[in-house]
Amino acid sequence: MVSEHAAQVLVASNRGPVSYTFGDDGTLTAKRGGGGLVSGLSAIGPGTDAVWVCAALGDGDREAVRRTDGRIDPAETGGRRVRMLDIAPEVFAGAYNGVANSTLWFVHHLLYQTPLEPSFGPEFRAQWAAYETYNRAFAEALADEAGEGAAVLVQDYHLALVPGMLRALRPDLRIGHFSHTPWAPVDYFRMLPDDIARQLLRGILGADRAAFLTHRWAEAFRACCASLLGGTGDTRIGVHGLGADADFLRERAHRPDVDERLVALRKEIGGGDADTAPRKTIVRVDRTELSKNIVRGLHAYRRLLTDRPEWHERVVHIAFAYPSRQDLAVYRDYTAEVSRVAQQINSDFGTDTWRPVILHVKDDFARSLAAYRLADVALVNPIRDGMNLVAKEIPVVSDHGCALVLSREAGAYEELGEDALVVNPYDITATASALHEALTMGPDERAERTKRLSAAATALPPQKWFLDQLEQLRAPRGE
Repeated sequence: MVSEHAAQVLVASNRGPVSYTFGDDGTLTAKRGGGGLVSGLSAIGPGTDAVWVCAALGDGDREAVRRTDGRIDPAETGGRRVRMLDIAPEVFAGAYNGVANSTLWFVHHLLYQTPLEPSFGPEFRAQWAAYETYNRAFAEALADEAGEGAAVLVQDYHLALVPGMLRALRPDLRIGHFSHTPWAPVDYFRMLPDDIARQLLRGILGADRAAFLTHRWAEAFRACCASLLGGTGDTRIGVHGLGADADFLRERAHRPDVDERLVALRKEIGGGDADTAPRKTIVRVDRTELSKNIVRGLHAYRRLLTDRPEWHERVVHIAFAYPSRQDLAVYRDYTAEVSRVAQQINSDFGTDTWRPVILHVKDDFARSLAAYRLADVALVNPIRDGMNLVAKEIPVVSDHGCALVLSREAGAYEELGEDALVVNPYDITATASALHEALTMGPDERAERTKRLSAAATALPPQKWFLDQLEQLRAPRGE
């Protein structure tokens, strides 16, 4: 049954634009989220009949659903209509941690230690059943909320089965699916059980249009479909390289809280007194996500200090490594290793007046922007990344221009590779050499590269990125 408030534009994602926390007195406090989707959806304007379908992620969210029957008060969401789904916690855990984050994420980012993992047995099959249930809940909610012929934009690997399920329920809808991750090459994707690999592909092919961040990921998806299904059928394939929001970043980066953190960071960096030049900075800002390759980045910095002692006392590595997915043991271990390696570098090379690595693990957006502004070098060396917006944001915000050391396995490489210093993320020696080259780059070359990087990085800002997808989804076939 279609809702009496049927929408013409719908977005579906695991995480919504608002989250809730309990106060000590039992009151609920709403916190609005950010990011490309939130910014993008705002582009369609308040007059457009739109709704966002998402999952309740914690106890606060679940209580908000109970109090509102899942239809969140637009006053708490910036005026957006939000339908939040209270999926049973055990189902959510199996779908989100068991399949999405511990299987699909690992497949698409090539993270498995294959002599030991993966191993697909009865436990995984139970988790897969939960993933199907979770996706079905989204498909049913979308079918309920969508008006006749509405456009539905389904987001990411959490919801890969939704397009096919929704197509069966509502063949009148225009359905798009967007993958924010890389897509695995055929041989790696085929580690999945054959029936599940095909089910995932058919799920996405239920969409009129399947879109990706880069041509490389789109071609990998085509190759998987060709190998396992014989092709992509009637589904159109698109590419939309999400860019940085230059206007927002530049305005936000010059607010007083960022200025305060800039002063504090400069004090932590030290140097730059009457007798010495200011210390150079190598900046990285990441979650402690396995794919971000933070540990190898630290080892490359250690190699730089070992091979190039002239940088002692003259450079500081600002590493913001914000804990991610700490409910998974492998992520807790990785976060601990990041701290251990950073501390070891400081112990081995540091002096009374110089701390080679400044590591912060508490998420602080204003402090991240302060680091962006003072970056001489940006280090972005993921093992594999759908896009990597940090690579795009730092050149936009940097006060004096920065050199970008960029992994060729980041999606951003497709657009930024020409003006970055490109590295193999597994090669510590080559990364150390690239860091040295970046630190010694002349100011004129650095300024010119930064200008071109910034232009490429902002070519498709979130609002245009979203509207382009919507326009392509609504376009008649053949256009």
